Amino acid sequence: MKLVVVLMLSALPLFCYAGSGCELLEEVINKTIDPTESKTEYIEDLQRFIPSEFTANALKKIKQCLLDQDEETLNNVSEMMDAIYNSRQCASY
Repeated sequence: MKLVVVLMLSALPLFCYAGSGCELLEEVINKTIDPTESKTEYIEDLQRFIPSEFTANALKKIKQCLLDQDEETLNNVSEMMDAIYNSRQCASY
């Protein structure tokens, strides 16, 4: 599970660098930290990116982990993502 998360996070900058833009990435992250979106809705929304049941189960666990967090933690994650997007290092992407 940890390996899947590491691989996903390492691939995200490459996805943005490919010139396809990061709006899709931001949408996925927002859906991930959205406490109003259920695991079922989350998997349905990301179905085109899920190649196997193993990946679907990993994403369900990640979503459940975030659903278990309080509102303050989710707000902090959102602020962290905004800081990353607006950082000097990401400006070139």
